[in-house]
Amino acid sequence: MGVLTQVSQFILSLSILIVLHELGHFIPAKLFKTKVEKFYLFFDPWFSLFKVKRGDTEYGIGWLPLGGYVKISGMIDESMDKEQMKLPAQDWEFRSKPAWQRLIIMLGGVTVNVILGILIYAMVLFAWGEEHLPTANLKYGIACDSLAKNIGLRDGDKILSINNIVVPNFDRVTGFIVLNKAKSIQVDRNGTKIDIPVSDLNISDMIKESKSFGFIAPRMPCVVDSVIPNLPAAQSGIQKGDRIIGMNNTPISFYNEVSENLKKHPGVASEIQILRGNDTLVKNVTATAEGTIGFINKPLTDFLKTDTTKYSFFAAFPAGVNKAYETFGSYLKQFKVIFTVKDAHKQIGGFGTIASAYSTSWDWLGFWSFTAFLSIVLAIMNILPIPSLDGGHVMFLLYEIITRRKPNEKFMEYAQYAGMVLLLALLLYANGNDIIRHFFK
Repeated sequence: MGVLTQVSQFILSLSILIVLHELGHFIPAKLFKTKVEKFYLFFDPWFSLFKVKRGDTEYGIGWLPLGGYVKISGMIDESMDKEQMKLPAQDWEFRSKPAWQRLIIMLGGVTVNVILGILIYAMVLFAWGEEHLPTANLKYGIACDSLAKNIGLRDGDKILSINNIVVPNFDRVTGFIVLNKAKSIQVDRNGTKIDIPVSDLNISDMIKESKSFGFIAPRMPCVVDSVIPNLPAAQSGIQKGDRIIGMNNTPISFYNEVSENLKKHPGVASEIQILRGNDTLVKNVTATAEGTIGFINKPLTDFLKTDTTKYSFFAAFPAGVNKAYETFGSYLKQFKVIFTVKDAHKQIGGFGTIASAYSTSWDWLGFWSFTAFLSIVLAIMNILPIPSLDGGHVMFLLYEIITRRKPNEKFMEYAQYAGMVLLLALLLYANGNDIIRHFFK
């Protein structure tokens, strides 16, 4: 059910973004009296799921959910309608319009994606505000996985700065380390400031091994919020509010330590010391084969103070612009990381990776936040100067405006083929990575 919810959110997001992106081409085309033959959500090779003709335009839904399109008359695009291009140009065709009008038509989709991203971010900030965990509020320090420990970080370290730059929002710390290819991390360890060097190999390992860069997390005490019926914790008598303070007579008080210890001893019985009120109790608990005992820890906000910034309706719009700008910059840095960090390209993901970023339960805050992110990403991807993308058409139009000469149509045709092959190769590579990660790792 969780996977179905993720897929449903992904398809809804994709549908919204595709329809509005194509509308960004459709509206200026109509304003400039250019004939639009088709307006489709998803692609329709051989057949469509639904179609209806209104005026000169056929509106429909295709069966292949890899994108969408508007087919504009007299334009060399993915339809490769070469027969039409052999006929004399008509006044209502794209090729008959002035270069500046064609440029506006081609930039329409990207423009809509940027505006949409800003508007969604603004409305998310207005409706929910922005909650974050200040780095300075991690009073118990960080919890480290094996990758973080290999770098030299330790449980309980308090992050002071990255490359001697203070990152006030802890949610951005790990992304800052990776995207800026950090050379050092400054931490407070038991009252002593320590400078931990970070190598390019460390960055590569972070990208390869750590999902969502989650190699460090806030450390928090292990206090039971609820127990799952019929699992070892419930069967042994552990209750809501119990605080685990030790295992097998070894003091252990933080959730990550308890979790790691249990995973090292699947199916093994352990003596777990708990604090219940003022009483210390011992429970004999046998971990499952997965190395768990079946309890949910109290949420992070019960232990650490988060900050929430609220926005008025009008204040939300400049904040939305700033959020979109930050997303734009962060995504461009990801491009740099892909090309400059060893094996980073192997982490490029396709539709499976995107769908997995949604919550397994329907979450409107998460849905709209990720939709805004995808809208900015689509704007960036579509403006890349690759033939068959909007950016490729823009590149050729700028050449025409500057030189006052149209590129040769045969060259444009071959460039379109090359762009389509490149995009198909990237699509297969990204989704192939998803398949490999799912079935072979």
